[in-house]
Amino acid sequence: MPFRLGPVAAGAAIVVSFAGRSVAGDEAATEPAIRPTPLWLVAQLAPSPELAYGEATARFGLRWQLTPLLYSFGINRRLSPWRTFVVEPLVRQSGSVELFLSPEYLVRGSFLDGWLWRAGLRTYLPMIERGDYLSVSLGVSCYDFVGGAGASYEVGAYVLFGIAGAQVTVSPRSGPAQAIATLRLRYF
Repeated sequence: MPFRLGPVAAGAAIVVSFAGRSVAGDEAATEPAIRPTPLWLVAQLAPSPELAYGEATARFGLRWQLTPLLYSFGINRRLSPWRTFVVEPLVRQSGSVELFLSPEYLVRGSFLDGWLWRAGLRTYLPMIERGDYLSVSLGVSCYDFVGGAGASYEVGAYVLFGIAGAQVTVSPRSGPAQAIATLRLRYF
């Protein structure tokens, strides 16, 4: 007489056979060893070109960005969601909220008159392939330019793992930088 297991006994045998094995999802995740390097610093010094419009004049400009703090809600939950300064593109584009500082230079009169200083919050939302192929951002910021301060609102879209994108920043207060379109180039 052959030995047969009932459905419950067969299920129990399968559970017991896998009980001693580690499931891939249960393994500990390893935090990336990301830190500032000379190459990272050089990449941060590369500005993104922009075109500003205000006071019936268009001006060419350059924008840099620094991210002192970022919280990602789109990465593996076993990894720390917090990043400071160095942020991997996957962490940013897969869904995050960042505090950013953005010095900008607009060609305007003397060299010192062209600096615009901006600080704000921005969120990134993945659209296609966890943000690798397409992500969007929404942000708010405060700026100081030519002795005047104000608020700005922005929207952006990014491709190629967040390396290339387009941002539009609008400041309701009239002035020399009421609307800014930026071709955003970003490497971490």
